[in-house]
Amino acid sequence: MRVRPRRVRLSVVGATTAVAVTSFLASVLFLAPASAGAHDAAVDSSAALPLTAVGPGKTTLTYCDENGVAETLDIYEPNPVPSTPVPAVVYVHGGGWVGGSSAFAAGSLVGQVARSIEAKGWIVVSIDYSLAPRFRWPAPVEDAKCAIRFLRAASSTLEIDPGAIGAMGDSAGGQIVSLLGLARPSAGFDVGQDLDQSSGVQAVVDLYGPADLTTPDWIQTVLIQSDASKVFGTALGPAAPGTPAADTLEKAGPVTYVGPDEPPFLIIQGDDDSVVPADQSTELADRLQAAGNAATLVLVSHAQHGLLSADGATVTPSVPTLARRTVSFLERSLQS
Repeated sequence: MRVRPRRVRLSVVGATTAVAVTSFLASVLFLAPASAGAHDAAVDSSAALPLTAVGPGKTTLTYCDENGVAETLDIYEPNPVPSTPVPAVVYVHGGGWVGGSSAFAAGSLVGQVARSIEAKGWIVVSIDYSLAPRFRWPAPVEDAKCAIRFLRAASSTLEIDPGAIGAMGDSAGGQIVSLLGLARPSAGFDVGQDLDQSSGVQAVVDLYGPADLTTPDWIQTVLIQSDASKVFGTALGPAAPGTPAADTLEKAGPVTYVGPDEPPFLIIQGDDDSVVPADQSTELADRLQAAGNAATLVLVSHAQHGLLSADGATVTPSVPTLARRTVSFLERSLQS
């Protein structure tokens, strides 16, 4: 991989979330990915950009440092490395806006999709982004949009087709990738570097992400019953922890930005999800379809948040089936 030189400020990105909040999120709220599995693609260690980490098949690059912290993304190249531009799929992790990492869990839905995409000869990208409580909303989506612009600015050297970039995210990452697909520059999330490039994507895979943060089910289930108001007050609202302001929640909801001519959406949601209620995904799909857009909603029977089995029942469709369906969706949406 040969990447053009670029201003980069490298630093160690550490976890700043309080132990109590981290434990709460890990056990109750959003699921964070596990360690990544091995990848087989070759790495060109002569890349012009400074590398913060290099592993088999993975190159880590800094894409943004607007907040004084070097935000990084991992690029997984196929083997052989493409010699002409190919589609790219960008993964945005979950974690309640306060945790998680760019690492893939090998057996997860996103891990299976990533391996299939890489096997097709496409490029897989996974990003880290600014987290609360150190950074407040909308820092996560600002970072994600900066990452897309970075990939387009470097597309000729990364061999990425700038007109074929898809985004996939789970939980909080599902909300972020939905905003990548729906929020135009007028929303105010496009700040920082490479502003001459578009931050839009050509396809969205939303895995059980919150879509309308103003609805009673969201507020009752997450902000009240789970006693998570302090977490969301920190991530989405005022500097002092508390229930976020209504206008902040509205602007953070992907449904706010739905209009005509949106990219195709695949929305996957567990019907027994008690963290992000199924009504969230149903509302997003209904609004997209009502505006004339291509949106497919897959309700997964007996699935809790993270598509985990509810009470030991069989999850239907199965995770491997969902992975194949996701790959087929991305193939249809990103291939010319």
